Amino acid sequence: MTVKFSKEHEWINTADTAAAVVGITVHAQDALGDVVFVDLPEVGATFSQGDVAGVVESVKAAADVYMPVTGEIVEVNEALRADPSLANSDPLNAGWFFKVKLADVAQLDALMDETAYTAFAANA
Repeated sequence: MTVKFSKEHEWINTADTAAAVVGITVHAQDALGDVVFVDLPEVGATFSQGDVAGVVESVKAAADVYMPVTGEIVEVNEALRADPSLANSDPLNAGWFFKVKLADVAQLDALMDETAYTAFAANA
């Protein structure tokens, strides 16, 4: 499994190069608290790296979900829309947000690996 992390606390799993999976990190969901609503992007929408692609709302706050890479949304997690608490209970698996077709694989090089992200999140 190839997972990279953004400074905005999103993860991207590129194990399936046709459709990389994106979600929020354990650190992000811990900071947000109980997630009560997610606004997911539309399938077919395209975003540039760093664009706001969705919103996650919790009992504490609302936060933007940023696009870790440029690409086209090819699938959204309807289970998450129906049960937003999946972002808390299983943020790295069942709580994924959307799948994206990468426009530029080289953008992954600017993201952090797990070791670098863990150090970054410890100071966030």
